[in-house]
Amino acid sequence: MLEPINTHPNNKERLIGLALDGLPSPHTRRAYRAALDELLTWSQGQQPSTLSKALVNRYKAMLIDKQLAPATINQRLAAVRRLAQEMADNGLLEAGVASAISKVHGLRLYGVRIGIWLTSAGARELLGVPNAGSVRGKRDRAILSVLLGCGLRRDEAAAVSVEQFRMVEDRWVIADLVGKHGRIRTVAVPIWAKAAVDEWCRAGSIVAGRLFREITKCGAVTGEGITGQAVYDIVLTHARKVDPKVRPHDLRRSFARLAHEGHAPIEQLSMTLGHASIATTERYIAAKQHFRVAPCDLLDLDISSPQ
Repeated sequence: MLEPINTHPNNKERLIGLALDGLPSPHTRRAYRAALDELLTWSQGQQPSTLSKALVNRYKAMLIDKQLAPATINQRLAAVRRLAQEMADNGLLEAGVASAISKVHGLRLYGVRIGIWLTSAGARELLGVPNAGSVRGKRDRAILSVLLGCGLRRDEAAAVSVEQFRMVEDRWVIADLVGKHGRIRTVAVPIWAKAAVDEWCRAGSIVAGRLFREITKCGAVTGEGITGQAVYDIVLTHARKVDPKVRPHDLRRSFARLAHEGHAPIEQLSMTLGHASIATTERYIAAKQHFRVAPCDLLDLDISSPQ
């Protein structure tokens, strides 16, 4: 491609649209949009600013200089590789250039970052934060309950419907959840979480359709469902009163870690979470590393004790 890749705002949006077209995940679309917007804006100050392997390598170096996490850098480079391939497929970039860009590899990841999860006491404390005497509080407690009790992602919680709650083998489940990459699963619902959902349904007069709805400033329940971002904001509002570092996805991790510590079979846990493999689940919950009895506890080198 002989011309700069961002000569006009309309061209910039067109290119981003090419890369995003066909991506099913809203999270991936949002992340790729941010990455490509950054690339196209940054490239304006580069000479030459044509899309090439050299330009992408300079972009990668810029990301490293910003000291971004390797996973973040790799995701942004994946967005650029997708853009190059889509441009080539649409006759906007030479196939050889797109092939060269595909060879710009990301950073190697060493080890696994440890996540944050609540203890049983912390989870109980969080569930008690919403005001149980208000309609909004009942809704928020029900949201926290399905996140902590069923291991749902926030978008899954936002999309769940009343009709998905069914009795299977003498217990309540949420049936046919559609998760990441279109994977479908059914998850069991603990009694206390179903009780919180029922209390919200009675207070909000919810009998069908989307389970979680918007609530006006006057406390009136509307017919509109909520978004994954709304679930994020609701969780953040209550979680900061328990632990300011906790984010919505940490509730899913808390579910997984607490269930694993309670000796839930890893195969069942993996199916409940909707992971592609058990190895993913093991990394997700740090299944092979324990801290209550750690290797350092076995050293017998307590220098605080008198000799």
